[in-house]
Amino acid sequence: MLKLAIYGKGGIGKSTTTSNLAAAFATLGKKVIQIGCDPKADSTINLLNGDPVKPVMNYIREFDEEPETLDPIAKEGFGGVLCIETGGPTPGLGCAGRGIITTFSLLEDLELFETYKPDVVLYDVLGDVVCGGFAAPIREGYASEILIVTSGEKMALYAANNINTAVNNFEDRGYATVKGIILNRRNVENEREKVEEFAKNSGLEIIADIPRSQDIIHYEDLGKTVVEGDPQLQVSKVYLDLAKRLLEDKE
Repeated sequence: MLKLAIYGKGGIGKSTTTSNLAAAFATLGKKVIQIGCDPKADSTINLLNGDPVKPVMNYIREFDEEPETLDPIAKEGFGGVLCIETGGPTPGLGCAGRGIITTFSLLEDLELFETYKPDVVLYDVLGDVVCGGFAAPIREGYASEILIVTSGEKMALYAANNINTAVNNFEDRGYATVKGIILNRRNVENEREKVEEFAKNSGLEIIADIPRSQDIIHYEDLGKTVVEGDPQLQVSKVYLDLAKRLLEDKE
């Protein structure tokens, strides 16, 4: 099983990257689970034609109990990707990180991985905060490799450095390691050079360079990933090539 956590600054394009990567793996014939680990619960919506799945924490608040099956909190989207969202507390109340921990514990109790038997599991994780719950995919063995999404913007690189530092703090414990950097372009001046410098200083590799594309926005407005919308587009091929590389490296 290929287990990947995608981290990065809020608003940098993690959900777009993760859902397109999930669509790419599915297009390549793989059985995929995508778990959104963000209180906004918007990670999987473009795999579901804009019809969101009920987040786990919303279900627990609404019914004051945990679900007994996966059915109320999971939904199959494009290519059979199983979509799950942790959700979070009522805004301003509670700890969003705890929502992730609660969800992961529930999924273990429901034997998600044993039942579904995925080839690929993707975790889309808020990256501005690398405390407790948000670090769970790194610390608890849920993910084996981490992809950091960044642009050439200063704050995106700052967040990427924090994430890499957090992972390095666990390196002697056999936890997840950083596989590489995904450059999600914002058309910043000298963007490639800035990210290359960060990668070099961090001992990391840029494993994908995603162009700024109106096609992504167009298909998201339709509730789709660009990979679903038109797999022949150049930007779609970038996601597909990344998925192929990650599978080949796993083998």
